[in-house]
Amino acid sequence: MGEEATSQANLLESKLSGKVSSEFHDLSLLGIPIAVKDNICVEGGRATCASKILENYIPSYDATAVCKLKQAGAIIVGKTNMDEFAMGSTTENSGFQDTRNPWSLAHSPGGSSGGSAAVVASGQVMASLGSDTGGSVRQPAAWCGVVGLKPTYGRVSRNGLVAYASSTDCIGPIGRNVKDVALLTSVLSGGDVKDPTSQCRPALELDDMLSACSDTALSADKPLKGVRVGVISETMMSTTAGGRTTETVSSSVSEAVTALKELGATISEVSFPLLKQQCAAYYVYVLSEASANLARFDGVRYGNRVPGCESTRQAMTRTREEGFGPEVRERIILGTFSLSSGYQDAYYGKAVAMVRQLSHSLDTQLGGGEGLVDMLLCPTAPCTAYRLGDKAKQGVEGYADDLFTVPASLAGLPALSLPCGLSEDGLPIGFQLIGPKWSEATLFRAAYAYEQKTEKEAWRHQKPAIFHQV
Repeated sequence: MGEEATSQANLLESKLSGKVSSEFHDLSLLGIPIAVKDNICVEGGRATCASKILENYIPSYDATAVCKLKQAGAIIVGKTNMDEFAMGSTTENSGFQDTRNPWSLAHSPGGSSGGSAAVVASGQVMASLGSDTGGSVRQPAAWCGVVGLKPTYGRVSRNGLVAYASSTDCIGPIGRNVKDVALLTSVLSGGDVKDPTSQCRPALELDDMLSACSDTALSADKPLKGVRVGVISETMMSTTAGGRTTETVSSSVSEAVTALKELGATISEVSFPLLKQQCAAYYVYVLSEASANLARFDGVRYGNRVPGCESTRQAMTRTREEGFGPEVRERIILGTFSLSSGYQDAYYGKAVAMVRQLSHSLDTQLGGGEGLVDMLLCPTAPCTAYRLGDKAKQGVEGYADDLFTVPASLAGLPALSLPCGLSEDGLPIGFQLIGPKWSEATLFRAAYAYEQKTEKEAWRHQKPAIFHQV
């Protein structure tokens, strides 16, 4: 996409010099290089979803999110690697290549937006776009030591995003700091006639996002005074105490909680005892949708087709068998089984009921002024980045690593992941803040205050290992 990026830059220069008529109303991202996950359409560039079945697919249009970036003056410089069809959490399920963590090339960058997080952490771009179905922006952001947002479902148009699970898919920004992510979110937000699930929100919300990351927001002695933060107790239990979180992660997140308290926030513990059941329900719920969404990739309407087949049925079967990787095939089978006759009520029906129960529980905790807290806090991931190859050894048990990220996805809530330290072996650790719907500005305010308070911490000034190897 190098020629296209150069063309965009030349066009921007011509419009700024008045040589051609300008269509720009906002140039807040003027000249900023941005990378885009490979399941988001960019006109003229391949959108493979890291799958052999879409290896040569070139979309004829820009996703709405990409259009908004270009209108704000950003330059799209490339597409990033991912887990095939966003199914995975290490980017090792890509049909083309592995992506490595800039902090340690022997480790995974996370997934499925691992490529988008890695290019930001390695300094190749200022920011990137990823997609988040159950944590795919937040978890790689945590593992790569950058900031990532899953916005409220409906804040950012999904038009041009290749669907995994339509009811939880979100396009989200990844940046080096909170202010950059807030700026990107303000640009990406807004309703879209091409996506009926998107919503128009008051312009004041966008102004609040930017003002939340200003020095004025930190002028008070206790800038977070009155902000109620609920720490999810089950997520802080270390492995030695019967939980899933490692001691290193639990300790770093506890230090972040202390910092927020020193900034004036009121800290309390909240409980979600059905966290494990909710994660299981998520996979039944999401894979059922994935089974339906991926049915379109049959070698007839989209993507590659295996030649030499004697019938339509054989062409479809062989195309899907050879075009999809093993993880995608496994998830399609699980989703199809959950929707099959005789099992739909036993599996999918129960998953839907659990999702409703989760949403009610979160609404009770986060009911705005009437809720118990203004935001929830927990580790983004229970551990630091895996060594390449280790996640595959866990099998289905590895799905439980999404325990902390799926609740916000299922309830459609905004969730922001930001770094809070490094492990002894130099791998980033992140925590996430989860708020009520449309509360991104409040999350940015708390995150920016924390970021500024910890700016002199030693771990903030350490650079990824890749900087020392070039």
